[in-house]
Amino acid sequence: MIPFQIAAQSLRNNKTRTVLTIVGIIIGIAAVIIVMSAGEGLKAQIIGQLDSFGSDIVQIETKVPATGKNSTDNAIGQASGVQITTLKIEDAEAIKKLDNIKDYYAAIFDQEIVSYLDQQKSVNIIGATPSFIEIDQSKVGTGRFYTEDENNEQAKVAVLGYKVADKLFGNQEAVGNYVKIGKIKFKVIGVLAERGGGMGLDFDDIIYLPLFTLQKQVMGIDHLQWISAKMADPSLEDATVAEIKDLMRERHNIEGTDETKDDFSVTGMAEARDMISTIFNGITLLLIAIAGISLLVGGVGIMNIMYVSVSERTFEIGLRKAVGARKFEILMQFLLEAVMVTLLGGVLGIALGILIAYLISVIAGALGFSWAFILPPTSILIAFGFSAAVGLIFGYYPARYAANLNPIDALRRE
Repeated sequence: MIPFQIAAQSLRNNKTRTVLTIVGIIIGIAAVIIVMSAGEGLKAQIIGQLDSFGSDIVQIETKVPATGKNSTDNAIGQASGVQITTLKIEDAEAIKKLDNIKDYYAAIFDQEIVSYLDQQKSVNIIGATPSFIEIDQSKVGTGRFYTEDENNEQAKVAVLGYKVADKLFGNQEAVGNYVKIGKIKFKVIGVLAERGGGMGLDFDDIIYLPLFTLQKQVMGIDHLQWISAKMADPSLEDATVAEIKDLMRERHNIEGTDETKDDFSVTGMAEARDMISTIFNGITLLLIAIAGISLLVGGVGIMNIMYVSVSERTFEIGLRKAVGARKFEILMQFLLEAVMVTLLGGVLGIALGILIAYLISVIAGALGFSWAFILPPTSILIAFGFSAAVGLIFGYYPARYAANLNPIDALRRE
């Protein structure tokens, strides 16, 4: 207990130095807590948005096949405007015949100028088969969704997202009125209930048209951009994904199983969640490593301060050794000082980190984000581990230096 009491007394006698020493530790530990908490909160938000599409969905999308060894060909192709036109409604019908596929909707995306009287705005358009409303999480608020007959007849009917209806019609009834999409008039037959946004898309700011209407009447195409297939048994996702890939390769005359040659991608929701978790875990580790730099700087500061402390108290060390203090007691005295400083900084850093992480979640919630405050228990353990390790590692060498001082030489430095 004597080394502990002496270490505590030394810290109390040098309050300013103690405070300045632990500032770097506080910042580093707080950064670790903030990064891990905010990372978990953001990951939970994105996975929640992903789950809003349904856990029983398999997504089939177009993809630019690799032309060489470059695995980024798809991203480069998409960015440069390359269009893949090989995904067709016949592919969707073939997928529906698979044992574990209950239903599907096929869709394509566009953006057009939409107008009503003097109101005009650029709106995202989704053309989808009528089964969209049964599979997607969207619900009809007023009116109705279009039918299979209207899709087959390429009927000029539209279902508006909640915000589109509000911006174009205000308090006026949208259902029964007409809007102009491009140069074509469409009758509004329904307005979807308010849903919100997710995955970078505001579902309330979209107009939905029958797939064949958007393809033939507006865009002049016959291909799809994606197919959402609903599984009968979500536990068979891996087998279903593999089955869809085999079917698509057969239909698109793609030999072998090299996915870089595929002009499509097939992703299950469980796989997407795992992918998101892997990405966020990697980012979190990187940010923790960056936060660790401030802890390293704080550790160097502790080492310097401890060397200064040893230098100032050389006579005290010599006197204690002269009256019988052992090396181990001197070592523990100064090592405990370093550990106590870092643990104090760790506690204050954890408290500060929790407070800031909570404020981030509150501010995000006020801005309309569904951001939960999550404090992973591992973040507390990592923070304490870091602070204790910094104290031990960076406090050991000054403590050992003090313990090895010759008492006679130390007394001469008074």
